[in-house]
Amino acid sequence: MKSRSIIILVLIIAIVAGISFVGTNGITIGDTTYLGAKDSVELGLDLAGGVYVVLQANTDATGDELRQMMEQTKAIISQRVDGLGVTEPNIAIEDENRIRVELAGLTDPQEAIDLIGKTALLEFVDPDGMTVLTGRNVVNARVIFQPGNLGVEEPVVSLELDQEGSAIFFDVTSRLSGETMAEDKIIYIVLDGTVISFPMVQEPIRDGRPVITGGFNLESANNLATLIRAGALPVEMIELQTSIIGPTLGLEAYERSIMAGVIALLLIFLFMIIIYRIPGFVATLALSVYVIIVIGAMIGIGVKLTLPGIAGLVLSIGMAVDANVLIYERIREEIQVGKTVRVAIDAGFKRALTAIMDSNVTTLIAGLVLYNFGTGPIKGFGVTLILGIVASMLTAIFFTKYVLRLMANITGGKNVKLYGA
Repeated sequence: MKSRSIIILVLIIAIVAGISFVGTNGITIGDTTYLGAKDSVELGLDLAGGVYVVLQANTDATGDELRQMMEQTKAIISQRVDGLGVTEPNIAIEDENRIRVELAGLTDPQEAIDLIGKTALLEFVDPDGMTVLTGRNVVNARVIFQPGNLGVEEPVVSLELDQEGSAIFFDVTSRLSGETMAEDKIIYIVLDGTVISFPMVQEPIRDGRPVITGGFNLESANNLATLIRAGALPVEMIELQTSIIGPTLGLEAYERSIMAGVIALLLIFLFMIIIYRIPGFVATLALSVYVIIVIGAMIGIGVKLTLPGIAGLVLSIGMAVDANVLIYERIREEIQVGKTVRVAIDAGFKRALTAIMDSNVTTLIAGLVLYNFGTGPIKGFGVTLILGIVASMLTAIFFTKYVLRLMANITGGKNVKLYGA
């Protein structure tokens, strides 16, 4: 039993150390190089630099009409920003009539400002490359459901054209439906020079209400309908604020934050080992696993790291350490009343669990509120706080307990001084 516990403990230490080393320095396997965590985590606007723009709608519209205008405008801006190659742009509607655009890592911020402010152009182009309709001929575009090939209803995009557009579209679809080659039957729907859909004409459209099919799901159909509605910019957007942020200060702060985090973790490790001895060593392993989980989750789901986000990580590290302190103090108390180490570990975890759950759940609720209702840096703080709290609960409740039991099997639990008592 003792030798088996030693083997498992050595494997755990080796795995944690190996992942930590590879995660820090990266690794090359064959022709593929995997970057370390520092180079893999995407940086937010305050760290990577870029452009920050706030636009306000110049309109007296309110309620549903204003909401639809803002959604259309946001869709146009998102479509344009995608063409800039910006990774994970932050585009959000604020205060009902404003749009915040954050483009981190952009090398030419003026290009983004010019692009965001221009008028959108929606075109319907025939196979010969001739524009037959423009966005001004589209009265509406919406998602409807109709039976598919298997008789199951599926989402499609229904268009409504104005009188001029209906007449032109009837002439064009009459001509294209008579073609024999499939590529000669296509009408290309182009927004700002990018093809967003290319439906095939099956028959002449007489009523000015064409339907675009193509194996959509509800999300993709809604997205296409929104882009088509947004072909003609629905409202004038006034530039309220524009900031071009250089990366030098941000990157310097990023480097210092990483160094501060490493120093803080080492001091925490040293403190825990001095005060709690074997449990303190287990805490260092648990905190290492915590860091691996959080950084891995951030890279996996593409969370942008910001300075407020780093603050959220620091706070959640404090919560993780606090959970370990609560557990170890309870274990120490159980040992001091005469219980064996193994019994004290189980009892200590049981007694500390309520306090740990209460503190972490309340903080988790706060993080969820910040994420759902916050914008920009506030949302970033909420994301990292949520990830950190979840990881700290997993490591403190499950990992720490398992490794402490292994240590009790290895040491025999007879020398209580090894457990801080």
